[in-house]
Amino acid sequence: MSSISSVIKSIQDIMRKDAGIDGDAQRLGQLSWLLFLKVFDAQEEELEFEQDNYRCPIPERFLWRNWAADSEGLTGDALLDFVNNDLFDSLKNQPANIDLNPRGYVVKEAFSDAFNYMKNGTLLKQVINKLNEIDFTDSSERHLFGDIYEQILRDLQSAGNSGEFYTPRAVTRFMVNRIDPKLGERIMDPACGTGGFLACAFDHVKAHYVETAADHQTLQQQIMGVEKKQLPHLLCTTNMLLHGIEVPVQIRHGNTLDKPLSSWDSDIDVILSNPPFGGTEEDGIEQNFPADLRTRETADLFLQLIIEVLKKGGRAAVVLPDGTLFGEGVKTKIKQLLTSECNLHTIVRLPNGVFAPYTGIKTNILFFTKGQPTKDVWFYEHPYPAGVKSYSKTKPMKFEEFEAEIAWWGDEADGFAARVENEQAWKIDFAAEQAAAQQQAAPLLLQATERQAQVEALASAINALKDQQKAAVAKALTPLRNKRTKLAANSCADQAQMAQLELRIIEAQQTAAAPFEADIATQQLQQQQLQQEIRQLNQQANAITDAIYNLDRKNPHVGEQISHDPDELLVRYAAEQKEIKTLRDQLKAILSDALGKGAVKQEGQA
Repeated sequence: MSSISSVIKSIQDIMRKDAGIDGDAQRLGQLSWLLFLKVFDAQEEELEFEQDNYRCPIPERFLWRNWAADSEGLTGDALLDFVNNDLFDSLKNQPANIDLNPRGYVVKEAFSDAFNYMKNGTLLKQVINKLNEIDFTDSSERHLFGDIYEQILRDLQSAGNSGEFYTPRAVTRFMVNRIDPKLGERIMDPACGTGGFLACAFDHVKAHYVETAADHQTLQQQIMGVEKKQLPHLLCTTNMLLHGIEVPVQIRHGNTLDKPLSSWDSDIDVILSNPPFGGTEEDGIEQNFPADLRTRETADLFLQLIIEVLKKGGRAAVVLPDGTLFGEGVKTKIKQLLTSECNLHTIVRLPNGVFAPYTGIKTNILFFTKGQPTKDVWFYEHPYPAGVKSYSKTKPMKFEEFEAEIAWWGDEADGFAARVENEQAWKIDFAAEQAAAQQQAAPLLLQATERQAQVEALASAINALKDQQKAAVAKALTPLRNKRTKLAANSCADQAQMAQLELRIIEAQQTAAAPFEADIATQQLQQQQLQQEIRQLNQQANAITDAIYNLDRKNPHVGEQISHDPDELLVRYAAEQKEIKTLRDQLKAILSDALGKGAVKQEGQA
């Protein structure tokens, strides 16, 4: 039998000859539904052998063995007609209920948006015959195919595809290793892609905690994922079948962000995820989130969702870009939410090129546990191994590189007491920074509160003046209005006399109101000046307290490194401009205060 890798290569070469397939994405889309049906049928054979009176969840004529296994079977136009007009149409529209026929439902979901791109039935038959060289009922061959499948999934990725990038296997394994999901814990990836984290978590639990057939059934039920796009969803479902999940109905095809955040239950034990970053959601999705945390940036929305769905004591490991660490505005508010509701105990800073060649964006792994606020944050700067200056598609990161982190890690139960600082690791006392920032901002907030009290006192004084003004005007106008009423009642009244009376009313109103206008205007101006000062004081206080949420902390054990990355330079420039504006506002407030006191002094002397 040919090696599996050569079979896959031959299939790709055959597909390149077909006029209906344009590019790698369509080749992978074509291969994905074929692989799904072949893997599904191999699993069906096992279930038929293991279970008495087993019933096929789809019409039997659509099982791989009944239309594709015979190398001399359907081909050419007859094969195309069967696939396009019978197989696809029937599998998409079969009445499979998720409760009554869950495996049938999985097939229906998998084919909901699948498509046969090939237009040449003879070439399609050649692809099918090549796939038949792989025996998925052979456990050793299936395990070997699992490695090849990883390569297929890597080939799916391309830079700039809505911020979606294949997570290197080494990173996935490290995150699962440190989170250590247990048997019975609900494990979720809300942006599961092709299922790398879920497959790795499944393997981890199976290797460390599964001992009986009942344990294996428990494991099958505890894996959950959601994927927005059809092709990755189909690949993920196939991935779960390959790993032995018989009914992967928990792998849902949809957008996790498309329902209100408040409607989610907080019942997830473990989240492992690399949500899309750099991309944005369609209009309206942000309305599902709290007003002060709304954004269209996908990664920011997913981080909020992850915090929400974790149960108390739930653990998460999430890949996020540097932009999340140093970002301001809504990003700061999300980090405030994260550090108040969760213990963000560790940030592993990954080196450049981990996601090469798909993106050069610098990334981090955030480890946190829900239920307690953050006190200390440990940083670990993952170095390149000796002799390596960058990663590439042919020379990716290896799991063994994380051995130093694993040895250093310690135990969350004792607050990571065994951890020590070294060239790669350092700690910040986040709670102390928070307290210091609040203490530094307190005088500014106190001044703002005092000025607010002055604003409210002025508002009361202005209202009192307006009431006095209203009473004075009413007193002045009452006799004139009475006279007008009498004059209007007289049918013989002189129109000129009436017009003259109206002018007297207007003049009397202005005369009565005038003594109050200057005082009202003066106090309104004072009120506006105080409100401006309050805004400036609050801005200064917020700048102080927000600064601690810049988690882009540099390694203190190495010298300052000069970055030439345009994105980092732009962020640094924006931060410097903001600092200049803050200083300018402070100077304006000081000058305004000094000038105001000088004017008051001159009035007193006068």
